[in-house]
Amino acid sequence: MLRKILDALRAAESPVDAGEGSVSPAVQAVASRLKGVDPHRARLVAALALVLARVARADMESSDRELAIIAATLQEYGGLTAGQADLVAELVSHRQRLFSVSDAYVATREFKRLATARELDCILRCMFAVSAADDSIALVEEEEVRQVASELGLTHEQYVAARSAFREQREVLRGLGRHSSRGDGPRRG
Repeated sequence: MLRKILDALRAAESPVDAGEGSVSPAVQAVASRLKGVDPHRARLVAALALVLARVARADMESSDRELAIIAATLQEYGGLTAGQADLVAELVSHRQRLFSVSDAYVATREFKRLATARELDCILRCMFAVSAADDSIALVEEEEVRQVASELGLTHEQYVAARSAFREQREVLRGLGRHSSRGDGPRRG
């Protein structure tokens, strides 16, 4: 599944002029660490990394598995070396702890500005892949993905379609399955 997402992201190239708008300080700080990467692509990859880290931190912590998924996505999608991808994943994880909530929103807007429609659609699946890294998507993570999707201008239908691929990992549905299998689900009066 992740391979399909990464292939789709790698196939999409953003035609947006790199000079449009201003670059967020958080995106620029990460992009500046990507030596040898086209500046426009570096900003897009940095914004992507910050958005993925935002989702990873929705439950107030970033697990090693989540960081590994972020790094794999950056390596495949952004064309980063393994070392660069690991560095950026670690950097955005630490930045998420240090910078303000408003920086996360600015990075999300930056990604929206730089990304193609195809990249915007693909990021939904990437966000769910990061959330599902520990084989469990908490409700708070789902809600963060929903919030980011809204900020990116994506439709509810796009959100639901991306989420459906991760049905087995959704905690909210796991709880329903346990209740119904034991026969002790909610009683109706």
